[in-house]
Amino acid sequence: MAEVLDVLVRIACVVVAFLLLPLIVGQAEHKVMAHMQARLGPMYAGGFHGWAQLIADGVKFMQKEDVIPRAADRPVFALAPGVSLVPYLVVMAAIPIGPGLVAADLDVGLFFVLAVMGIGVLGSIMAGWSSGNKYSLLGGMRSAAQLMSYELPLVLAASSVAMAAGTLSLSGIVDAWQWWWLPWQAAGGVVFFIAGLAELRRPPFDMPIAESELIMGHMTEYTGMRFALFMLAEYVGIVVLSALTAVLFLGGWHGPLLPGPVWMLVKVALLSFVVIWLRVSYPRLREDQLQRLAWIGLVPVALGQLALTGLVKVLIV
Repeated sequence: MAEVLDVLVRIACVVVAFLLLPLIVGQAEHKVMAHMQARLGPMYAGGFHGWAQLIADGVKFMQKEDVIPRAADRPVFALAPGVSLVPYLVVMAAIPIGPGLVAADLDVGLFFVLAVMGIGVLGSIMAGWSSGNKYSLLGGMRSAAQLMSYELPLVLAASSVAMAAGTLSLSGIVDAWQWWWLPWQAAGGVVFFIAGLAELRRPPFDMPIAESELIMGHMTEYTGMRFALFMLAEYVGIVVLSALTAVLFLGGWHGPLLPGPVWMLVKVALLSFVVIWLRVSYPRLREDQLQRLAWIGLVPVALGQLALTGLVKVLIV
């Protein structure tokens, strides 16, 4: 009975974090972008500074008509939002926020989260292919190109940390982490974060959506709750990417004075702010610039980081 209760408590904690943290990040994006652009942002929903704006948006989406185009592949079209969203829920279960505070502490946690995150990108490809819309198809093709380009530097950068720690366990990586890793693994951390942004299709890597070119890309034909699920997947992806970057490159829950989980949440919040900051600060890249950055920029840097890690390990051993 105690084991069943423990499992239920872990599931409940993951679901609460899955629903609450993306709402906080989404509301922060509204307000941070507004102030960076010298405006106020949402002010009315919920009262104080429009704190309930995303909740109001969710209620609005629930009331919208769910339209499936006549030319769409109905089963694939209906399944795509769930394929985009559910993998991030699964990944959150494997991310530790403190010593022993993880829903599923896996020996191969790093391999698991990278594999499952790759599945999430398939949702946008499914949506683009099944919508029966040329703009959606172009958005899906661009998503596929980004997945192929940026999965490699993402995995290479993460492999460097796993090699340094000598384990694939996320908790083990945080336990092995040392402060002097910050300059040593800095290049890999930057590569991991940029590649993660590209896989999330966040600006300046939002070519699969590119509203000025493709209307809304793979989401063009979606309405109501299915559209809301795609938006929720984007915000959950920001939380997951920030949490993984903190675990792999910033020491996770390590920090002075404050409790470990507090440090973890602070690091996630700061990295989420960086994601929003980049959206406001940089214009969208062209497709050729996207590919050039991946293959000429990030991949060589990630390989160099991997070689440096191997050299340091040999010298230390």
